[in-house]
Amino acid sequence: MSAVVQPEERLAAVLARLILDPSAPPVRHIAVGAASPIPAAACWLVSKLGHPVRLSLLHKRSGNPFTEGSRELFDLTGQGRIDLFFLGGGQIDGQANINLIGTGEWPGQGVRFPGSFGSAFMYFMTPRTILFREEHSPRVLVPRVDHVSAPGVSPPEVFRRGTAQALVTGRCVFRFDPGRARFTLESTHPGESLDSIRAETGFDFDAPVEVPTTPDPTPEELSLLRGPVCDEMLETYPEFCSRVWARAAAA
Repeated sequence: MSAVVQPEERLAAVLARLILDPSAPPVRHIAVGAASPIPAAACWLVSKLGHPVRLSLLHKRSGNPFTEGSRELFDLTGQGRIDLFFLGGGQIDGQANINLIGTGEWPGQGVRFPGSFGSAFMYFMTPRTILFREEHSPRVLVPRVDHVSAPGVSPPEVFRRGTAQALVTGRCVFRFDPGRARFTLESTHPGESLDSIRAETGFDFDAPVEVPTTPDPTPEELSLLRGPVCDEMLETYPEFCSRVWARAAAA
């Protein structure tokens, strides 16, 4: 097994540790949206490490639990039966607001994003949300999103089950404090520093005096990711498995 850690492997291990965070509400059922191979890898890693979690992939190619598409996902979430979800955004700001609509004046005279779909409902109704975006640049992490698809915090009279737990990017890990509506830098990935993160982040954030480096996956985690986790992912994410682990699905 190669000792070189792929960036995707590090991100999957980071997400898995956030899922297993003992200070956060327990996770029994995780849903993963479309085009999310790294979060899916993290969830499978948690399962292969021996933790009893149920993983529902929205775009699983066979054996999909959602026979009527996303309607069932929303029903389960509204009933409080989804514990954790992942969200990203074309823009994310320092209050954990996300923008999936587009940039510029409404209805979007700049860049058009895929659309909000159920992001606001999932953000409000899921006890834990992990924000994930590989690109970490000032165009993505902005002072204020152009349009709010889903707000990071809400007034006290507005019912919501949870908000962002963290924001994981290709450069670092931020923790979110909903009481202060503010991120704190938790760790930087190898090759990054506090200065490089500030230079590439459009919003202000807090940071400790000494910022830890994000740890590599353990040998056990790497072995699981490259073996049993990849086996689980080959059918649904063949391109990802081929690129990261040089594995191909059986013909």
